Amino acid sequence: MNQKTKGILCILMSAFCFALMNTFVRLSGDLPSIQKSFFRNFIAAIFAFILLKKDHTPLHWQKGNLRFLFIRSICGTIGILCNFYAVDHLVLSDASMLNKMSPFFAIVFSYFFLKEKCTPIQVGGVILAFIGSLFIIKPTFSNMELLPSIIGFVGGMGAGAAYTAVRHLGQRGEKGAFIVFFFSMFSCLVTLPYLIFQYHPMEAWQLGYLLLAGLAASGGQFSITAAYCYAPSKEISVYDYSQVIFSALLGFILFQQIPDGYSILGYILICATAIIMFLYNNRKVAHS
Repeated sequence: MNQKTKGILCILMSAFCFALMNTFVRLSGDLPSIQKSFFRNFIAAIFAFILLKKDHTPLHWQKGNLRFLFIRSICGTIGILCNFYAVDHLVLSDASMLNKMSPFFAIVFSYFFLKEKCTPIQVGGVILAFIGSLFIIKPTFSNMELLPSIIGFVGGMGAGAAYTAVRHLGQRGEKGAFIVFFFSMFSCLVTLPYLIFQYHPMEAWQLGYLLLAGLAASGGQFSITAAYCYAPSKEISVYDYSQVIFSALLGFILFQQIPDGYSILGYILICATAIIMFLYNNRKVAHS
């Protein structure tokens, strides 16, 4: 099995794990998104800490990176809270697709904050993806799911900003496991006061589902990290959109959810745009 095949299998595993995470979050029932986020990040922090200790990596950031670690953590926390709210109030595949707007937002934020140039193809891709998101959001006052859809869209924006910060931190030599640990601990500390003063009692089965969500999230993070160690992003990133397929299947099997025609059209637009940009980036690298 060559490196690219390993990378594809790992990113497919990551997509499945994140789809499972969203499913477990939904199955945990009527609990605040902040409470769900705390348990998800607490498990991820434990796994990241174990990995850091195993590799004898010091629990300290590289000089000058603290500001970007906070940017990554703030934007990532906003992204998770919004995504969990969308998962609880939308069809699973809709929530997953809105969260998958993050790569397009990463292009926008990289242009403004990292001064990375955008090609006309990339600009067109962002516009097409945004149009696709509108088919999912369906911005009309008669749409009862408008607010959750907008919140899910903001979650994708937050994730895109977080990934931009991660990219910058990686360029500055920060270890991936430490970035995950810092972000997870930050999110836990931010949400902890809410748990102390507004804790909603949970049944054992609810706690079980939240712990499973944390395990699935950890599996997703480690799988996607391994994927990008095996192969470059330009060769495998498009396979991450398989999460929407996994989410649609899980949503149908467990919740009898069927996306409407407008949402499916939005999926097609966003996925087609991702594939076009994937092929364009590969061709651009091949000719450089």
